[in-house]
Amino acid sequence: MDGSRRTALITGITGQDGGHLASLLHEKGYRVFGLIRGQHNPRRDDVERDLPFVELLEGDVTDPTSLVRAVETSSPDELYNFAAISHVGYSFNHPTLTMEVTGKGVLNVLEAVRLSGRAERTKIYQASTSEMFGGMDYSMPGSGYNEQSQFHPRSPYGVAKLYGHWIAKNYRESYGMFVVCGVLFNHEGERRGTEFVTRKITRAVARIHLGLQDTINLGVLWPKRDWGYAGDYVRGIWMMMQHHEPDDFVLATGEAHSIEDFLATAFAKIGVGDWRPYVTFDPALTRAAEVDNLLGDSSKAEQVLGWRREVGFDDLVTRMVAHDLADQRLRHGISPLTPPVVPADVTAPPVETAPELP
Repeated sequence: MDGSRRTALITGITGQDGGHLASLLHEKGYRVFGLIRGQHNPRRDDVERDLPFVELLEGDVTDPTSLVRAVETSSPDELYNFAAISHVGYSFNHPTLTMEVTGKGVLNVLEAVRLSGRAERTKIYQASTSEMFGGMDYSMPGSGYNEQSQFHPRSPYGVAKLYGHWIAKNYRESYGMFVVCGVLFNHEGERRGTEFVTRKITRAVARIHLGLQDTINLGVLWPKRDWGYAGDYVRGIWMMMQHHEPDDFVLATGEAHSIEDFLATAFAKIGVGDWRPYVTFDPALTRAAEVDNLLGDSSKAEQVLGWRREVGFDDLVTRMVAHDLADQRLRHGISPLTPPVVPADVTAPPVETAPELP
């Protein structure tokens, strides 16, 4: 391999963060490898189309042998572990699988690097999560959760992530490995999966606007989240890995918004002031244990790394609605000149070109 060119291996390459990071690293001149699960992964075609510069390696974080092979093949300077069962609701229905992938999978990644003799050469990023905090009143500082806050996960996903977080720190301390833990609060964008509530909302708003559906089914609407833009956060992840020593960093906006706030903002983009007639409650979408409020304090990342977010909440929602309007028009052959069901104040990108993702 070219000794002057840095190499990165990304697990979870088919996800939102994997896509954003691969693009960022490619722009910075990296050779980028992506770990993809299964011989017939349904997302493989999407990755090959959207990220043609990524060299795909087949493997699975639950299969240690495949991880060692991927590490030896790519010989990465930096390894970013995004692989996870990342949907909180899904984790309640599949807790064992969640622990195997999201928890034990982290251990397998760390061991693959260590056993392949790269403990001193390969920097590792572990994707921790704000869900480890749990949103409990007794543990949340007024300015939001920071790197010193207590953990109290409220879902199998949060518990599995907490194991991954602590085993990553353990390998940092026990073996002197360069292992960074990024505790990221909710970050969304055009690449977000449609199973997540933010993208579910913006996709539905676009389809309602175009007359393709009438309502959207949601669970409880009062939980608050600290929502930022994935592109900003992935830039912060890369900055963590360039720091002179491994550490833990929280990335957040310092602002919390409810799901109702998100709905109101998204529907406003298509000229709808009252979103309630378009939303129905589905009790099947409620969780066994809900997290009331997640608010983060990223002061450390701002002071130590110089990280700053560039996209605010309103701009985030605007980007997502505009993207889904363009996507739905393209999928259904609807011209931008076709009158919508509801007047819109969002100018969608041209149908012929996909929205640009930073």
